Amino acid sequence: MMLTFVLLAAASASAQEAQAGDAEAGKTVFTRQCGACHSAQAGQNKVGPSLAGVFGSHAAQVPKFNYSPAMKESDKTWDAATLDSYLTDPRGYIPGARMIYAGLKDAKQRSDVIAYLGTLK
Repeated sequence: MMLTFVLLAAASASAQEAQAGDAEAGKTVFTRQCGACHSAQAGQNKVGPSLAGVFGSHAAQVPKFNYSPAMKESDKTWDAATLDSYLTDPRGYIPGARMIYAGLKDAKQRSDVIAYLGTLK
């Protein structure tokens, strides 16, 4: 029972931290870490799908992008908590997904990127 409480508290803290990110700092991290494969412009897919409007959307919904079966079947909605988990370890969070990025291990950078993604409409 205590372990469940600790895990729930950690997940809650992680989601709160993600919501408290700095969008301007996140834009810089996005440009450096994500921008080679993902666009922030709607309709502009690269190796990865455009991330415009990703916050609050269901996984594998960007038109004209060829998602892996694993991503299509993931049944994820991209909120602060799911984005935080995915960005920490993409291949571990959705095994079989095509994204080869090893993950953004720095919690502050993740929260900043998530805050930036929340500004993309």
